[in-house]
Amino acid sequence: MSTAQTETGSPKRRLGDLVFANLTLAAGVLILIALAGVAIFLTVEGAPALGAGSSDLSGHSNFLTYVAPLVFGTLLAALIALLIALPLSLGVALAVSHFAPRRVAVLIGYVVDLLAAVPSVVYGLWGILVLGPRLIPVYAWLSAHASWIPFFGGTPSNTGRTILTASIVLAIMIIPIITAITREIFSQTPRLNEEAALALGATRWEMVRLAVLPYGRSGIVSAAMLGLGRALGETMAVALVLSASGVVTFHLISSTNPSTIAANIALTFADASGVQRNALIASGLVLFLITFVVNFSARAIVARYEPGSK
Repeated sequence: MSTAQTETGSPKRRLGDLVFANLTLAAGVLILIALAGVAIFLTVEGAPALGAGSSDLSGHSNFLTYVAPLVFGTLLAALIALLIALPLSLGVALAVSHFAPRRVAVLIGYVVDLLAAVPSVVYGLWGILVLGPRLIPVYAWLSAHASWIPFFGGTPSNTGRTILTASIVLAIMIIPIITAITREIFSQTPRLNEEAALALGATRWEMVRLAVLPYGRSGIVSAAMLGLGRALGETMAVALVLSASGVVTFHLISSTNPSTIAANIALTFADASGVQRNALIASGLVLFLITFVVNFSARAIVARYEPGSK
């Protein structure tokens, strides 16, 4: 029997393999412990707010009516940002991986990667000082010519600080995340699949549609959900850009805007005390659960498209 095997015939594990395996296991367990710790803290600290009344919840009769507009604003801003960012990110990723010349593709890749390194407060300042004022004429035109669409109803904002402006800023912030992941997935498409499609007479776009996009379907879903998670939890950019009033409205260009959970916590936590602080922590628990559900759903969707799944 070889010395590299044990008496049972199984390969003998070296010390380095054992150390590496235990370290990776410990890292995984540590992440689970940290996640459980966060969930327990949010639950314990937020529990007193679940039965609070209007005197402690800024005039809201109960916690549900307090957090519901915040959930609405959070989901609305994140979904609009994803709708804007996903097509742009896929286009940039395809340009870098299949269409642009190599030198141009490398330059575009560097620029997109640099966008991910810009602090969120910088995006917020850019949104409030540069983007918002330049969108005022656009909002006025939409209100005058497209007010029959519910999203563009209401009085247009004269400051540009709207939920649509905040969503555009969020979209720019999540483009690097989605682009980086989809770019790597597209570049790993089997070369034989691409050459077979071209050999059968497919155009470049048809090759991408028939070979590249189906291969990267699970990666696209994963990238989109990661970008959505980033948009759901973004704080400073939304807090700086959005002129929030905590209402439920689908008007995207008016001065009356819904707020988000993260922005509401950032803007009001310093002055809150007692049950009001518990309410903010409880709203953080709601955001925690939303992001958990989003990531769990994404994992389930990706699993459906993995090789070997039925």
